[in-house]
Amino acid sequence: MTAAVKPHVASIDAIRAQFPALARVQGKHPVAYFDGPGGTQVPRLVADAMSDYLFHHNANTHWSYPTSEETDAMIAASRAALADFLGAAPNEIAFGQNMTTITFHLARAIGRALGPGDEIVITELDHHANVAPWRALERERGVTVRSVRLDAGRGVLDWGDLERQLGTRTRVLAIGAASNGIGTVTDVAAATKLARAAAPNALVFVDAVHYAPHHLVDVRAIDCDFLACSAYKFYGPHIGVLYGKHERLAALDVPKLAPAPNEAPERMETGTQNHEGIVGAGAAVTFLESLAPDAGAHRRARLAAAMHELHQRGEVLFRRLWDGLGAMKKVRRFGVPAGAARTPTAVFVVDGVTTERVARSLAAAGVYVSNGDFYATTVVERLGQSHDGLVRAGCSCYSTMDEVERLLAGVAAVAR
Repeated sequence: MTAAVKPHVASIDAIRAQFPALARVQGKHPVAYFDGPGGTQVPRLVADAMSDYLFHHNANTHWSYPTSEETDAMIAASRAALADFLGAAPNEIAFGQNMTTITFHLARAIGRALGPGDEIVITELDHHANVAPWRALERERGVTVRSVRLDAGRGVLDWGDLERQLGTRTRVLAIGAASNGIGTVTDVAAATKLARAAAPNALVFVDAVHYAPHHLVDVRAIDCDFLACSAYKFYGPHIGVLYGKHERLAALDVPKLAPAPNEAPERMETGTQNHEGIVGAGAAVTFLESLAPDAGAHRRARLAAAMHELHQRGEVLFRRLWDGLGAMKKVRRFGVPAGAARTPTAVFVVDGVTTERVARSLAAAGVYVSNGDFYATTVVERLGQSHDGLVRAGCSCYSTMDEVERLLAGVAAVAR
């Protein structure tokens, strides 16, 4: 029996050659970008696709002349690309300004059918974009919002508390697939099953913003009703993406203008959209699938091969980063360890040194990290770091072991 041949995935050098930002130098140092959890760099392919749209096809939609028809076709192609990226159908993909705006819009639509006695379950592990829109319904609709506790010591959700918070009055479970604050990956498929066991008609909304750059999303396997992500976290432009089961999108009492399209998914897209951003989001998917060109005839197969290999590479980099930080006496790490269900995102503090000073010291040596609470405010509070936040460093597809070593050397110098 012939052994299966592993699909070829582009080398790190081939990947890096596609990112003009990597040519930036600070002082005498090439810049190492570990700020990917807040937004990745963009490959030339994505910028070229956006420029091509603006220069040669720019128009509004649904009119009877060539550039408008070309715009319609390019938006449809991007819906198809994002559908393959998430394991959905093209008529289940809508676009918006960003995940936060999308979630407020979706929450308002869902909230129109809710009132006193209805319950929404959120979690302490989430970015506040998956908290504030649901909290707003407490004031606007009189619903009850229940929050699932974070096990701060272990860096994971308290699953026993999740089961306690879910009940027959649960109408929505809003949960993150991965924490942008500490990198923890949560089994949202298992959470969906728990929600449906407690309340068969409960809706499940998943924030996959921090998950989608590192693991291939499968909305069918999760069985969620809605899921949102952001293209600028997986090498695209600043635009948000919403998946919704088609029948759910069609039934929502969504705020919209009467003359606007009423068919799903366009009924979710208020006003004229960022067409060049939509084209760029599709191009980001094209970039990812191009990393595994021989992995199969279908785009989803190429995406699966590319994402799997990138995940494996990221795990190697993260283990070195995690272990290296752990070897420094003044450094405290937070979150689940290397090898656990997580993304390659490390958060830490250096005792006696502010997180801003750490970030600025690293930046002076051309190593870019972020610091603060990253809008994961509750996570940072539960970790006892609300006074100064955390330092966050995330590995992306263009990160190298040499860059990880530079990051560790920079942190060690600050710690000394």
